[in-house]
Order: sequence, then structure tokens, then C-alpha cells
Amino acid sequence: MMISKQLLLTYLYLLVYIVLSSGVILYNKWVLSPKYFNFPLPITLTMIHMGFSGLVAFFLVRVFKVVSPVKMTFEIYATCVIPISAFFASSLWFGNTAYLFISVAFIQMLKALMPVATFLMAVICGTDKLRCDLFLNMVLVSVGVVVSSYGEIHFNIVGTVYQVTGIFAEALRLVLTQVLLQKKGLTLNPITSLYYIAPCSFVFLFVPWYLLEKPGMEVSQIQFNFWIFFSNALCALALNFSIFLVIGRTSAVTIRVAGVLKDWMLIALSTIVFPESTITQLNIIGYAIALCGVVMYNYLKVKEFD
Repeated sequence: MMISKQLLLTYLYLLVYIVLSSGVILYNKWVLSPKYFNFPLPITLTMIHMGFSGLVAFFLVRVFKVVSPVKMTFEIYATCVIPISAFFASSLWFGNTAYLFISVAFIQMLKALMPVATFLMAVICGTDKLRCDLFLNMVLVSVGVVVSSYGEIHFNIVGTVYQVTGIFAEALRLVLTQVLLQKKGLTLNPITSLYYIAPCSFVFLFVPWYLLEKPGMEVSQIQFNFWIFFSNALCALALNFSIFLVIGRTSAVTIRVAGVLKDWMLIALSTIVFPESTITQLNIIGYAIALCGVVMYNYLKVKEFD
């Protein structure tokens, strides 16, 4: 009976992760889209998320003492936290900017490139070897994404470049987290990672915000609804926590499978929520090809750890 209870809890966490992940993506698109809430300032939105997450983490660590801060030296902060925060901030900035140009469905299809980006970055950083079987998988995924892009009715080169750049920034962040933190023997739980990384990411975003978005905010009439931004930031924070909860309770495989399931659901759901995002037959064929590569890649990576 105890096992089934634990299993039930694991599935509940996975469900929460899928719901929150899909919800945050759809919510961000709705907030940023000129057709809906019309807040076309992705850096500002990302800074609100980072500021809010950093503040909550500060209260949990320093005021309520829910968790203890790790022994953080200036050297670790400068060589680990700062570069990880820079790529984390970049991936969120570019990813959120893509919502202004391309549909949620197409963004999810492009996200199939994530294993390709992670594999390439891991090879460059020396944490993975260039293997023929994995490389062929990467080619399959890339071909699928190209086919899917070719089938995209509302293809936009600017949005695609932003999204792909965001994917590579996120891949580099993941590899750097693995290399830098593990090398220093540092383990961060969801609260301490936000405590150190969110404020640093906020600072990194300040420069592009000041140069790119602040001048526009002074000229145009931007509507600011406290409850919408508060609930949006709260959802983003809950998603960050849920990712770590799921990682703690399940294997990497389960998360990857849940991620694939979430992407399919999100593609279908986004066409209902945002009727203007049309999916073509070529989109689906391309994404299915890419997904075959992703599934095979996950299978080969799991076999490595067996």
C-alpha cells in the first residue's frame, strides 16, 4: 500500500509539473502577445519573474530559515554562479522574445532541438564524446525540425533565431551547471539555486532592458496590471520548484518522457487557446521525425547509465 501511495505522489508531481509548465508558456504568450494582453516587453517580464523569485528565495533562506545557504565563496560565485546566471537570463530573455513573433505550437516544435544543443555543448565543453549513434540521432532531430519549419505557415526568421538562440543558451547553462557545480562539489536545492541565481540573472537583464525596453516604456502607454503580473510570476516560481521536486522523486527518463507528453499536449492546447496558430500536416510530420530522434537519444543516454 505504501508503494502505491508513493507512486501516486510521483504521478501527482508529474501532473503538477506538466500543468504548470504548459500554463506558464500559455500565460507568457498571452501577456506578451499584441493580440491579447499586449505587453510586448519580454525582458521586463523576465526581470519581474527573476526579481520575484529572488525575493521569495531570500525570505525563505534568510528570514524563515526554511533551508540553510551553502558555503559560498567569492571564487565559486564568480566562476560558477555568474556564468550560469548569465546563460539562464539569456535563455529566458530570448525564449520569451520569441513569443512576439512565432506561435506556441511552433516554439514547442523548435524545442525538439534541445537534445541537439545539449549534446553539442557537452561535446564542446568536454563532458560528452562525439559518438556516431548519438550524432545520427541529432541529424534526425535536425531534419525533423527543418521539415517542421518548412511547413510552418507563419514562419518568422526573427522569432526562429530568438528561439534557437535561447535553446543553445539553455543547453550551455545545463552543461555549465553540471561541469562547474559538480566540480566544486556544490549541490543547490530549488530554493538556494534561486537565492543565488535569480538576483544575478536580474542584474544581467538590467543592461539589455535599459538599452532596449526602457526608452519604449517612456514613450508608449504600457498597461500594468498588478494581479496579472503577480500571478504570472507566482506560476513561474511554482514551475521552478516543481521541476526540482520532480527531479528529486523520479529519474531523468521519466522527466524526459513527461516533457515529450507535455509538448504534444501543449501543441494541441495552444491551437485551441490561440486560434491563429495553425498547424499544417508538414508541421506534424516534421515534429514526428524530430521526436523519433529525441526518443532514441533519450533511450541511448539511459542505456549509458544502466
